[in-house]
Amino acid sequence: MNIQGILVELRVERDRIEKAIQALETFNSAGRRKAGPALRTTGRKRGRMSAAARRKLSRLLKQRWAQGKMRPKAA
Repeated sequence: MNIQGILVELRVERDRIEKAIQALETFNSAGRRKAGPALRTTGRKRGRMSAAARRKLSRLLKQRWAQGKMRPKAA
């Protein structure tokens, strides 16, 4: 069994993995900068709708469907 050869191969593999990790960390830090809080212009949270607003929107959309305003046009 060639233990020295195995150790050399493992060290080479470790160095290769460390380089890959460093490259990914650099890429990740650059990507994180785009989505960071510094570029947000407002503190407003998006995608939040109260239950009352959902009910109101649902009721209005049902009315529009009933009136035929949202039906597809016949070609």
